[in-house]
Amino acid sequence: MHIHILGICGTFMGGIAAIATQAGHRVTGCDANVYPPMSDQLRSLGIELVEGFDASQLAIRPDLWVVGNVVSRGNPLIEAILDAREPYTSGPQWLAEQVLRGKWVLAVAGTHGKTTTASMLAWILEAAGREPGFLIGGVPVNFPVSARLGASELFVIEADEYDTAFFDKRSKFVHYRPRTAVLNNLEFDHADIFPDLAAIETQFHHLVRTVPRNGRLLVNAAEPALERVLARGLWSEREDFLSPQGWWLDRIEERPEATSFDVRFGERHFGRCSLALPGAHSRANALAAIAAARHAGVEPARAIEALAGFGGVRRRLEWRGRAGGVAVIDDFAHHPTAIATTLAGLRERLGPSARILAVLEPRSNTMKLGTMAAQLPASLAAADQVFCYSGGLGWDVAAALAPLGARALVEPDFERLVAAVVAAARSGDTILVMSNGGFGGIHQRLLDALAGR
Repeated sequence: MHIHILGICGTFMGGIAAIATQAGHRVTGCDANVYPPMSDQLRSLGIELVEGFDASQLAIRPDLWVVGNVVSRGNPLIEAILDAREPYTSGPQWLAEQVLRGKWVLAVAGTHGKTTTASMLAWILEAAGREPGFLIGGVPVNFPVSARLGASELFVIEADEYDTAFFDKRSKFVHYRPRTAVLNNLEFDHADIFPDLAAIETQFHHLVRTVPRNGRLLVNAAEPALERVLARGLWSEREDFLSPQGWWLDRIEERPEATSFDVRFGERHFGRCSLALPGAHSRANALAAIAAARHAGVEPARAIEALAGFGGVRRRLEWRGRAGGVAVIDDFAHHPTAIATTLAGLRERLGPSARILAVLEPRSNTMKLGTMAAQLPASLAAADQVFCYSGGLGWDVAAALAPLGARALVEPDFERLVAAVVAAARSGDTILVMSNGGFGGIHQRLLDALAGR
């Protein structure tokens, strides 16, 4: 089959392209911005790419058009496809019908931690010799790719609650039909498509409805929104984590190189886990991955052993370098809760006396709308100094961060922002950059400027 993917350079649709190629399909695609590194990855797979969404692409005549959710009505190519009554589908639906059917799907859902937990789970299964397929919204350090077809019935997927396509406003994850589902957490996000938390809870309820009776839900017991979801109906096995009656951890020790903790299920002790990633959120992600892997037949002791070799995920507290005695770390944090947990984890690792300079770009759709502006000061409280880029935003960032006083600097000019961070940084400091985009290559700009002081 020849498929042409609209929006192919996004992480999810690029993963679809890689999996389709491995499955023997001919794949071509287009996007508004075709540039490295995704363009290089796709071309290395032999995938032909077209810049833009011109209607002339109709002449490509694939067997099927696969449409990403970046494409909306009014797009010239999609209008031409509709006018010509060409066959089209969404990325999640194509994946469900062509790849996931008959698979043991392990889906990781939640507002936060999906990428890291899915990466941990895929690595545990890989280390156990299970050769899983996976599609993850980031690049795990332990794998050279973010998606692959795999050689077994197991398939790990990051189960996103964002909508599917312009013609299918259900969450992506309702297509996946998991047998194992991790419900990491749940709070309000994606203000561009959901009016409130209750609307997102409804989508999670729909996900729960798709899990079979012999399936299993691994549920964060500390999340009241998840309890509301499950109160609407539960037809599968349930195991809790972060609960003394389910999976829990104790004897936590945070060291400069690793965090260690005992893994327990009820009164059973399965071993001591050592994890390179810092913070309570990383430990919770690991616990969920161990529990999910056990459902797929991997003994917890083996999962614990595998996690000792887990290298993390790119752009999740990723070390970018040190210059002038200052460390630069990159993180994807794009929501006040993610910002707070990331800073808490870094603070736990570095200690109370370390200086952390937080550099934030509010770039996600929710952050651009200013929906969570009131939550930002508290989420950034653990940083010693805060630098926020306000270029292109339509709300008053300086007013929102005013409770931080002189600790916060808001700058709409990128060059002046970089200069201000470099001027404030002292030897021994850690700069934590938080954005869900490229942020103008600020990480290397900072390292170069610090080295040249």
